[in-house]
Amino acid sequence: MSEFPYRLTRVGIVMTPEPGNDLEAEGVLNPGSGRSPEGDLYLLPRLVATGNVSRIGLAKVVVEGGVPIGVEREGLVLEPDRGWERGATHAGVEDPRVTRIDELGLDVMTYVAYGPLGPRTAVAVSDDLREWRRLGPVTFDYDDSLDMDLGLFHNKDTVFFPTAVTAPDGVRSFAVLHRPMWNIGETAPGEGIRVPAGVTDTRQSIWISYVSVEAVARDLGNLTRWGQHRFVAGPEFAFEELKIGGGPAPLRVPEGWLLLHHGVTGTIDSAFAQQQNVNYAAGAMILDGDDPSIVLARTAEPLLAPATDDERGGIVPNVVFPTAIEEIDGAHYVFYGMADSKIGVALLEHA
Repeated sequence: MSEFPYRLTRVGIVMTPEPGNDLEAEGVLNPGSGRSPEGDLYLLPRLVATGNVSRIGLAKVVVEGGVPIGVEREGLVLEPDRGWERGATHAGVEDPRVTRIDELGLDVMTYVAYGPLGPRTAVAVSDDLREWRRLGPVTFDYDDSLDMDLGLFHNKDTVFFPTAVTAPDGVRSFAVLHRPMWNIGETAPGEGIRVPAGVTDTRQSIWISYVSVEAVARDLGNLTRWGQHRFVAGPEFAFEELKIGGGPAPLRVPEGWLLLHHGVTGTIDSAFAQQQNVNYAAGAMILDGDDPSIVLARTAEPLLAPATDDERGGIVPNVVFPTAIEEIDGAHYVFYGMADSKIGVALLEHA
């Protein structure tokens, strides 16, 4: 592909913190999304309360003329009320990604549980977007060829593909993208950065893992047990100099799988602290339709970078963070976090 075949165009803001609502005092951001059994479109936004404690809400999207223009709040669907989601000085359920997997008849949510050991990936499932059953924290099968246990690392930006693919072992499987964080020293001082065998770039990158369809049919809890880990893509271009991470559930397109991602530049002092010296922009790549561990094309420049006042100023300035894609009247819209404070929407079009 000589030129990347998709573009993003800003549409507007669909959700801002509700005045006087302590649960949203530090921002509404980074939503998952889905359709109710009745077909209504919902966002599942991360709501940040005073003290940086996050919950996941439910908000019906208001559409006028085929364009999302706002939301109607319908309460909370997930709170940090499990011991492994609450630390002594911090707590939260953060940054949900929601994938509808029709083969299971379920929406599958991956989210960050900010518990005693810091951020860990967890999975929950629902058949109506309102009631969510926790399946628990993710574990990683050991692969001796990596000479490393991926379970040692914090992990974020995890999202399932909507349909099964063929895993490296030839078995029909559900695939999931994730972003291991190699600095073990964040929680075990003195241990520093560790990486699997063959990894020479210690910057955070996008990986893929798998779980067989048969294993999930046998026990839904196997959605939390990931194996056959492979590197997919790392920082390559200027807007990704610091790290990259996956965004919404990959979208099947004629070219393969369209994956929106974020690229980060700047300085991060601690993975667990709110940042003030970073820039998050939205890029994209096309993954092979049969083997999504293969990147066929990617953007050398961001599709959307912080430019408006709402993207440049907020709880964390200079952030465009895409997390959801939905189709409305034949058009695809991308919902994204704006400076960790509000939720924006952009139109996704074929270039």
